[in-house]
Amino acid sequence: MSAMKTEDAANGKSTANGGGIVYEEGGVTVLSPTDLSEMLAAGTKEVHEKAENTEFVKDFLKGRIRKELFKLGHVALYFTYSAMEEEIERNKEHPQFAPLYFPHELHRRDALARDLEFFYGEDWQDQISVSPATQRYVDRIHQVGREQPALLVAHAYTRYMGDLSGGQVLRKVAQRAMKLPPTGEGLNFYEFDGIHSAKAFKQLYRSRMNELELDTHIKEKIVEEAILAFQFNMEIFGELEEVGKTLQDDVLDAAPVHGEMQGDISQCPYYAAKMAASGGSSYICQMAMTVLKNPSGQVLLAAWIAALAGLAAWYLM
Repeated sequence: MSAMKTEDAANGKSTANGGGIVYEEGGVTVLSPTDLSEMLAAGTKEVHEKAENTEFVKDFLKGRIRKELFKLGHVALYFTYSAMEEEIERNKEHPQFAPLYFPHELHRRDALARDLEFFYGEDWQDQISVSPATQRYVDRIHQVGREQPALLVAHAYTRYMGDLSGGQVLRKVAQRAMKLPPTGEGLNFYEFDGIHSAKAFKQLYRSRMNELELDTHIKEKIVEEAILAFQFNMEIFGELEEVGKTLQDDVLDAAPVHGEMQGDISQCPYYAAKMAASGGSSYICQMAMTVLKNPSGQVLLAAWIAALAGLAAWYLM
């Protein structure tokens, strides 16, 4: 059984919470292992670690990045979010998803469209196309939206919570490495203007998710779907890695931004995800420090790292 800090937990207080009981003891909320958030964290640990150890991600940690791949990463995100938000709209009143419907706060499609216009120009829609790996991801999202709407929870949770957890740090890294305007052009994806406190919103989202009326079988299916989401992301990593082999080296150069984050390593979503999944590891500290010292290696990571961090990073409130 895991514990997580909350801002407003009361001593000795306990409340019913969907699949289990949440005990609030001395400012710490202890979640039942049958809560969906706990099941997701435990069930995706292995695939999470596999994703972190793909060659594509290892290259990031060595500080190698190509601007063209960053743009292609944004294209993949655009098609992914377009599919997901189309299905969310279709199922916004479905009882097994409706409590997680936060279009103003979370939806990313329009923000990504603005970023793509910045990178490609006004005719950006004529210049982009969906890649085979992204198409498989998109097809699966549409399938569950039509046939099993409860499984949309896995995709929404994986993407949105990861983006929200690491977005501000990654925004700074991408802005510095790509020398983007300080006014935010090209970085709209990382801006959640409808959310004033990421910490409070993540707590709300987790609570809503745990309160969904789901039996054990459906919860297990959601965990399986989250594992599949990681696999889709790894396929996209592999695809981008292959594209990278055809490009000339155009590694971006940027000064370190560690100082701008006041040395707070816990802000790095890589660190947060691994620490939350494993309970603490000197290995990820070293990995995360490497990333922070090589911000150019985070530029494309900024486009897709949220998928790796999503299921665990928001536990560190």
